Amino acid sequence: MKQTEPQKDRESLYLEVSTVNGDVSLPLHSSIVLFLLSYTECSSFHVCLVIDQADVLPSLSGLVPGGLAVSDVRREELPGLVRMCRLPAALEPDACFCRAGLAVVLRHIIQRACQLMPGRRDVASLLGFKNTCLKACAEVSQWTRLCELDIPSAVEEHLRNPEDQMCRLPAAILNLEKRLGEPVKVHNDDKIRRQKLQQQKKSDSQLKGPSSEMESHPNETHPGVELSAALAKLSADAVPSPATRERSDIRKVKTTDLPELEHVFAEGLYFTLTDVVLLPCVHQYLISLQKHTPSTLSHLPLLLRWYQRVQELPSVLRAAKDCGMALLSLSMADPCPLQPENPQPSGAEQEGPKVKQEPFIGGPRPTLTKLQENGIDAVYSAHPCPTWTVDWESLPAAVNPTEGKMSDTRAVRKQQQLNNLVAMVTELARPGHTVVDFCSGGGHVGIVLAYTLPKCQVILIENKEESLVRARDRSAQLGLTNIGFVQANLDYFTGNFNIGVALHACGVATDMVLDRCLQARAGFVISPCCYGFIQNTLKFNFPKSARFTETLSYKEHMVLCRFADQTAVSLPPERRLIAGEMTASSQDTC
Repeated sequence: MKQTEPQKDRESLYLEVSTVNGDVSLPLHSSIVLFLLSYTECSSFHVCLVIDQADVLPSLSGLVPGGLAVSDVRREELPGLVRMCRLPAALEPDACFCRAGLAVVLRHIIQRACQLMPGRRDVASLLGFKNTCLKACAEVSQWTRLCELDIPSAVEEHLRNPEDQMCRLPAAILNLEKRLGEPVKVHNDDKIRRQKLQQQKKSDSQLKGPSSEMESHPNETHPGVELSAALAKLSADAVPSPATRERSDIRKVKTTDLPELEHVFAEGLYFTLTDVVLLPCVHQYLISLQKHTPSTLSHLPLLLRWYQRVQELPSVLRAAKDCGMALLSLSMADPCPLQPENPQPSGAEQEGPKVKQEPFIGGPRPTLTKLQENGIDAVYSAHPCPTWTVDWESLPAAVNPTEGKMSDTRAVRKQQQLNNLVAMVTELARPGHTVVDFCSGGGHVGIVLAYTLPKCQVILIENKEESLVRARDRSAQLGLTNIGFVQANLDYFTGNFNIGVALHACGVATDMVLDRCLQARAGFVISPCCYGFIQNTLKFNFPKSARFTETLSYKEHMVLCRFADQTAVSLPPERRLIAGEMTASSQDTC
């Protein structure tokens, strides 16, 4: 590790440093980022270790890979956008584009490494099939939630109080063990499963004879076809295997009768970013178990098998050594039964409190009638902006939503939506205010606000990198200096602001934005959409308000939400009228 001064033309990577009772350490999120930097051999970032006290870098020698440019920075000295986000975070040299959150930062490192080293097939394959590994946010993807939140949090909680948790395994660890035992699904699994069946038949024929009485241990699994496919994916010199036609008896076997594929790595056959995230966490957890309760290891046979298998990869061994991780060589004992504690579901699998529900009748009209019988009516008010307040003809082309690839009809409707939002925000905004455009997409809202409110700071937050890059390019054409961009899931933005805006944040995202605005005590102008996507999550249970909960069952509330989506102009007028009433009635936010 060499301490250097940050270079203005190099992207900065900000990582947390923990100090407890004078002891300095790296949180798991920071260790994971450093492990990936070593695995990819990507040295294009300047690593900034965020400290609360001076002279901590010597204590971290051996934990930070050599060859990286490293410096420390006080928390109060962080750049503005970084200070508004949870770490880790990556900041581009112009300091107006920040990426925050573990999954977003890790994916960015891989993409940058691929740009610099296009021949590194093993690095490109970390992003998985169609480059989607850990791309979806934790509210949607169970793997993202497990890797980004559940496993690191569970391990760090265990490490803080290892003796207090001797008698139980964390729910997140049990979930991981369970997932490692589930059948693997990949995009070309039919072909691989037929190869596996052919291999099994060949092995069976070879075993017939005097030695056929010998049986393998039921817990010993050696996935030959799966492992071959996995290693071929990692090899930079691998060439496609010649196309061979299966035997006729193999071709005739139904897909449902083919043998299931077993896990080689975490998500399936291939070594991906998921494995990179899990290894530092599982390594620390296993060290603690071996020290305090070694017998517990027998409850995790699949996790141990995975841990041993990742050590067969030379790049993993090199990166582990570079980061001071002395990987363990653990024996695979016969598994003991798991504790009766069931693995906890994650993400949308979790259900809200069990409420006794009346028999479901169904249909939009009975639901509306039930609301009206309980004194809940759809309330309509005058349109706040009956006339145009934005003169689109006088604005630069890059401000106009017609710059995007959309039809003329949709562009006019988008102008109407923006006209209303800008008018409402303009009433609330004051010079010096910070306005946040949540779920900003390509910046249709945020760019108009930044242009029309030059004395306000506007921040666009979006999880999709492609959309945010387009917004940055459009703002650069306009020469805007009062705008910033944050690629992150909503939970990773923690800064203060005065006004929150969201146009068509889908489903539960609108509730997340509203919740964030309430936490910040900020004003908000929100236009929701996709009511039919609303479902119970870790954060919210629906119906939300006490009055709606007393009146409607969960299914009835879903009818209300889904029918509210039926407002398209192509639908019959009567159906759209009912949907309009549903939309007004479904504003259940309290």
